[in-house]
Amino acid sequence: MNQDRNSIFSISELTNYIKNLLDKDPVLSEIWVRGEISNFTHHSSGHMYFTLKDENSKIRSVMFARNNRLLRFIPKNGTKVLCRGYVSIFERDGQYQFYIQEMQPDGIGQLYLAYEQLKQKLEKEGLFDPQKKKPLPPYPKTIGIVTSATGAAIRDMMTTIKRRYPLVNLLLIPVLVQGEEAAKSIAEAIDTFNRYGEVDLLIIGRGGGSIEELWAFNEEIVARSIDQSQIPIISAVGHETDFTIADFVADVRAATPTAAAELAVPHIDELKVHVAHLTKRLERQLLKELQHAKNSFYRILHTSVFRRPKQKWIEYSQRLDRTEEKLTYALQKNVSTQKEKYTSLHHRLLQEKPNQKINYAKETVMRLKKQLIREMEINQKRFKEQLALKIGKLDALSPLKVLQRGYGVAYNEQRTSLIRSVKNVNLGDIIHLDLYDGSLDCQVWGMEESKNGS
Repeated sequence: MNQDRNSIFSISELTNYIKNLLDKDPVLSEIWVRGEISNFTHHSSGHMYFTLKDENSKIRSVMFARNNRLLRFIPKNGTKVLCRGYVSIFERDGQYQFYIQEMQPDGIGQLYLAYEQLKQKLEKEGLFDPQKKKPLPPYPKTIGIVTSATGAAIRDMMTTIKRRYPLVNLLLIPVLVQGEEAAKSIAEAIDTFNRYGEVDLLIIGRGGGSIEELWAFNEEIVARSIDQSQIPIISAVGHETDFTIADFVADVRAATPTAAAELAVPHIDELKVHVAHLTKRLERQLLKELQHAKNSFYRILHTSVFRRPKQKWIEYSQRLDRTEEKLTYALQKNVSTQKEKYTSLHHRLLQEKPNQKINYAKETVMRLKKQLIREMEINQKRFKEQLALKIGKLDALSPLKVLQRGYGVAYNEQRTSLIRSVKNVNLGDIIHLDLYDGSLDCQVWGMEESKNGS
């Protein structure tokens, strides 16, 4: 909005401003309104234009064709309705009006809201998931029925099923189909059939009625029992236009109880026709197989084996004789070849003279042995002579030999060191002198240093 105009709006600006306010309002964006229809017009375009009013006020309303084509009733002046939609401004006329997206006759509004809320809840939990639907058995042996024992629905279902497929067994658990205890009664019956375990298919339902009368099939306890059932279930509640929560959860929905009976079993007359057709096909196929077998038999019967069996035996005998001859010839040839190889090897062995080679080798070993012993004796003698010579040299260098020749070895008083020079002692020192045959303890009384020590 341009504030430079001193807050003076054009009509369009003011209308647009108000429209934005209404469109942003969270309450007005989705609201339920109860009122009575007046000035109703169903335009050729399919749109519905009318006024909703009560005792004190009214509002212009419109329901476009895309929203009203699924209405289950025809609105008219004086009809009291419950509508869901949003409030906005129709800018051309500058009037606010109610844009209706959903409409129900008033009086069932609370039930309808409860129905929609439970439907959305169970759908989010996946109870309507088509992937969870169980297939119906094509030829059920026993069908369990959950409905009233006195209603028209049970009579219609039993009559239809027995007429179409009299081979099936029917089990009925009579239940309340309307009233406060009806939902609990229906759920318990479904659970009972599942515990029994001898039933191939379940049909639950009742005949037509108002939404209040059908309400038990919109209760959550029934929906949960259907969802948890291990037995396939056909839901058949009311008429074709009645949709209950049970219909969405069940594996198959039937428009009516009679339609459920027709879905549950095949028609025996159709089965008979089908069986007759299959029987004829089987007979034709058997005849065809039999003819094929006969042809094969006659073809084999006319083969040479059966027409001239002795001739065939003679042929095989001749083939056996030829094979035996070939085998004998091959065996003799092989024996002859092996003999020639043996003879050749024997001659080669004789030419090699192995005894002479062995004797020659023995003589060589003996000669080498004697030569080895002689060499060892010579070496031993030489090593002994060398050892004696070295012992003599070592003996000549022994200190004992030096002492035998008159020499002595002098130690200090403590015998810790040799005295090699007169410089190592003083007058009066005690020394020890080792000789060849003993030792002397001596005291130095005089010292004279020779020229060799200067």
